[in-house]
Amino acid sequence: MLLSQPAEASPAMEFDLALTRSLVPLKDMSESHLLDLLANSQAEVFFAGQTLFEAGDYDRQHLYLLHGDVILQSDSGEEQVKGRSTLMPLAHVQPRQVTAIAETDVSLLRIDSERLDQLLTWSQVSDYLQLNISRQRDLDEDIGWMTTVLRSNLFFKVPPLNVEQIFYRLEARVVHAGDTVIRQGEIGDCCYFIKEGEASVDRHNDGHWTHLADIGPGRCFGEDALVNDAPRNARVKMRTDGVLMVLDKQDFYHLLKEPEVPSVPISELNAARQRGAVLLDTRSEEEYSERHLPEAANIPLSLLAIKSRLLADPVEYLCYCDTGRRSRATAHLLRQQGYRARSLADCPRLFTDPEWRDELVHNAPQVLREGRPQPERR
Repeated sequence: MLLSQPAEASPAMEFDLALTRSLVPLKDMSESHLLDLLANSQAEVFFAGQTLFEAGDYDRQHLYLLHGDVILQSDSGEEQVKGRSTLMPLAHVQPRQVTAIAETDVSLLRIDSERLDQLLTWSQVSDYLQLNISRQRDLDEDIGWMTTVLRSNLFFKVPPLNVEQIFYRLEARVVHAGDTVIRQGEIGDCCYFIKEGEASVDRHNDGHWTHLADIGPGRCFGEDALVNDAPRNARVKMRTDGVLMVLDKQDFYHLLKEPEVPSVPISELNAARQRGAVLLDTRSEEEYSERHLPEAANIPLSLLAIKSRLLADPVEYLCYCDTGRRSRATAHLLRQQGYRARSLADCPRLFTDPEWRDELVHNAPQVLREGRPQPERR
């Protein structure tokens, strides 16, 4: 496809957007990322008596109970979950710790956990950058197109830690009315974002040109050249003077390589605690409240641009989450601000390894440990 649009322009989904936006952690995603996630998710119906999953299953899925009642069975007894009584994924510890059986007819939303985690982190890093961009007066004229770039599904496969690098890889090119930017049939090696101006998209077929579309600021074209060597399938010609932001194929490949973030092995966690390191849980407030490590403070990645000002410069911070992706992003962004931050390696073990899972506490106060260096405003 020659043209791409921000994901919010995707066709309407089968899902109730208001309903899905209330789920945790889906509620902390931008609409464009949420729509992209739902485009590859499934709504399922189970009849009373059917098994949703069994203890021991490792399905790498987030299951949300939308309607109906479910019975969770374990060696210690049964628990009833009524439809819409929780906004959290259903008994999500993997491998599954319980067997879930539909007590009534139920409807579920099934989401791939890896895809959710990637898009969630991408969305929150993107929001962090947008807030920082909005604070820089010298970028006032660029906020519009930069925001559009961050919402473009072209970059959803780029590791979240490289989101900021997208802007460093883009090069500005001044163009004039009548300039042909892309010629049909040529092999491309870059794609373009329109920062200023308008262009016409036309296709030559059976001896004549057919006008396909007029495109303006924020639109991307020529992105197929980044992922394959197929010839351009249309011509793009400037209708007005303008400025294009150009992304070269090799630069795009560099964006796909995730940078290293300093980390601490989980085996050294207790030693780090003893030397005064502060644990930062980077998940949402709801996920934190459900269970978290003792004495951990909660600074969600989605609120990092605001809450990072509460941290103290001399303190060592260890970031963790349930997969490691949000915590690596948080540590990376904090290090850019000059903080002593590292991520905790093997994060999933905290939630799957019985030895560590038993250490998680529920609903503890969201404060730093008494006696440790207290946060100071920067």
